[in-house]
Amino acid sequence: MTKFASRRAFLSYLAASPALTPASRAFAQLASADEALLESVDDAFNVFDFEPITKQKLTDAHYTYMAMGVDGGETLRANREGYSRLQIRARRLVNVREINTEIQLFDTRHASPVIIAPCGTHKMFHPNGELAVARASASRDCLQILSTVTTTSVEDVNEARGAPVWYQLYPTQDWRITEALVQRAEDSGCPVLVLTVDLPNSNREALDRFQRANNAECLVCHNPGIQGSVEHKPMFDGLDLSAISNIGAPQMDWEFVERLKKLTSMKVVLKGIVTHEDASLALEHGIDGLVVSNHGGRAIDSRRATIDSLPEVIDVIAGRIPVLVDSGIRRGSDIFKALAIGADAVCIGRPYLWGLTAFGQQGVERVLDILNRELQIMMQQAGTPNLQAITRNALVQYAG
Repeated sequence: MTKFASRRAFLSYLAASPALTPASRAFAQLASADEALLESVDDAFNVFDFEPITKQKLTDAHYTYMAMGVDGGETLRANREGYSRLQIRARRLVNVREINTEIQLFDTRHASPVIIAPCGTHKMFHPNGELAVARASASRDCLQILSTVTTTSVEDVNEARGAPVWYQLYPTQDWRITEALVQRAEDSGCPVLVLTVDLPNSNREALDRFQRANNAECLVCHNPGIQGSVEHKPMFDGLDLSAISNIGAPQMDWEFVERLKKLTSMKVVLKGIVTHEDASLALEHGIDGLVVSNHGGRAIDSRRATIDSLPEVIDVIAGRIPVLVDSGIRRGSDIFKALAIGADAVCIGRPYLWGLTAFGQQGVERVLDILNRELQIMMQQAGTPNLQAITRNALVQYAG
C-alpha cells in the first residue's frame, strides 16, 4: 500500500487518479488546495485560509491556548453549528447598487458592524501584537476592544490606533487592582468599559493536558500560578498582585457592578450575558450595553450557541441599549444572521488572530475585508441595502 507523508499528498494523489469521476477529482483538487499554505495575504479567499499558517507558525502550546474550548469542546462546536441551523430568505428586485454597512455605537460611527473582540496576549501570535491590530482596525474604521491581559499598554494601543479603544476588564479578586485598571483606562481616553462576567472559573482541559505533558516548554515563558500569568502584562505594572488567585473575580455580583459604575464615568457594558433574566437585571441596574458571549466556548460547557441565546436577550432589551454578539462568527452570512436577529454589531476573535499570526497587520486587514465583502454580498442577495433593512423576516429556522 502506498504511504503518504501528509493528507495533502494523499489528496493530490487522488486528484490525479484516473479511477475518480471528474466531479470527485475536482473535489479532491479543491480539498488539497485548501491545505496549501498561503504565499500572499491576497491569496486568501476566506478567513479559514489563514488557520493552517497559524498552526504552522505557533508553538503547540500557543496554538492549543488559542484554539481550545472547555471540557470536550462541545460549546466551541455548538457556536458554529448554531449558524448552520438558520437559513436566509432572499428577496429580489430591490435596488442594492449601494450598500451601507455603517453603524453607530454611543454616538460614534464606524464603517462596519464587525468589531475586534478582546483577546489577550497578541504578541504570542505576532511580534507587533496589539499595535498591528490597532493599526488594522484604524485603517478599516473598525471598533477595537482591548483585553486586560494585553501585551501592549492601553496608552500605546490608543496612540497607534489614533482613537481610543473600548477597554475590557477582568476585575480580579482585589478591588484595589480593579480601581487601578479602571482609572488607567479612563485616563487614557477609553469611552467604554467592557466587564467580563462569564469567567469565575473554567475547565480548559485541552490546555491542562498539554501543560501536564509539556510543562517544561510552558515554563520557558511562564511562571506557575495566576500571578505568573499577569505579572509581565503591562496593565499590571507596579501593582501588588499578591492577593490575586483569579482574574475573573468569582465574587462578582450586582452590588459589585453598582460599585464599578460609581467608580467611572465610562459607559459600562457587560460581556457574557446569555439569558433574558440577566438582560432584564442589566436594564434595572442601568447598564449601557451587552455582549452576548460564551467566551468563544472557553468559559462554560453549556452546549448552547450564542446565536441561540441572542433572541431572548434582544427581545428583553428591545432596542433600549446596544447588544453585541460574539463566538463562532466566520462568514459574512453569520454576521447577517446575527444582525437579522437584532444584534447591533458582532465581535470576532479567532479569525483576526489567524490573520495576525499569518501576516501581521495586513492579515488582520484582509480578514476584515473578507468578512465585510461577504456581508455586503449577502445584503445584496437578501435585498437589504442597509443594516436597518435586515430584520428577522430574513431568517427561517432549519428543522432538518
